[in-house]
Amino acid sequence: MTKRTSNPKLKLFGFNNLTKTLSFNIYDICYARTHEHQQEYLEYIDEAYNAERLTTILTEVSHIIGANILNIARQDYEPQGASVTMLISEGSHEEGLPPKAKGKTKVGVKTKDSVVAHLDKSHITVHTYPEAHPDNGISTFRADIDVSTCGRISPLNALNFLIKSFESDIVVMDYRVRGFTRNVRGTKHFIDHNIDSIQNFIARDVMHRYDMVDVNVYQEYIFHTKMKLKELDLDTYLFGEGVSELPVREAKRIRDRVDREILEIFYGRNVPK
Repeated sequence: MTKRTSNPKLKLFGFNNLTKTLSFNIYDICYARTHEHQQEYLEYIDEAYNAERLTTILTEVSHIIGANILNIARQDYEPQGASVTMLISEGSHEEGLPPKAKGKTKVGVKTKDSVVAHLDKSHITVHTYPEAHPDNGISTFRADIDVSTCGRISPLNALNFLIKSFESDIVVMDYRVRGFTRNVRGTKHFIDHNIDSIQNFIARDVMHRYDMVDVNVYQEYIFHTKMKLKELDLDTYLFGEGVSELPVREAKRIRDRVDREILEIFYGRNVPK
């Protein structure tokens, strides 16, 4: 296995050419029993994650990782959807890696929200996708986020902020370091920080709320973590009504459907009935 190197005072020859990419698939699950509730839910999500809100999230991400925003263009669409483009440059100040952690949803439509941010040799992208089951009332809202940086700044700085911004039921994360940089003697360095798992950088309060699974390929600098909420409070998944308004058998049926949806997404395969 390739030895992972770490030296916060690493003296480089030229620019740090390592590319660090943090990718998220974030899922939020909802149950809307009637067509009217589905429409209301779609309107709610379209407002909650419109271009202005997504721009605010990406602006904070840029600040957290130490980047300067040069230009923002954004557009909301009718009947749903939004696009945002940011032009960003690497900040004048350098932010190292964060310390190790010590310290919902749309129905099926063809439109999607998109956010793209460019960080001169780096980029941030966000795309949102609504999906719905045609028969059983389940709606799933997915956001795909990629934060890719070159140089000293690290996307891991924004990890906890992004998880909390979307308040998701499931988070699937990939972190990879690509390329190499050279020190003043010409020796290649394929990584410039310590990492055993993405979990090293997740805040404790977040970790307490989720069950987590890792699949890591250390010699290739590839790290994968999946997170699923530990507690399923059915009231938080119902749109337009509460559990107290439902018959006991109906509440159990809906709970089983929501739980099944979460398990299938988390494990990436259909669960036999």
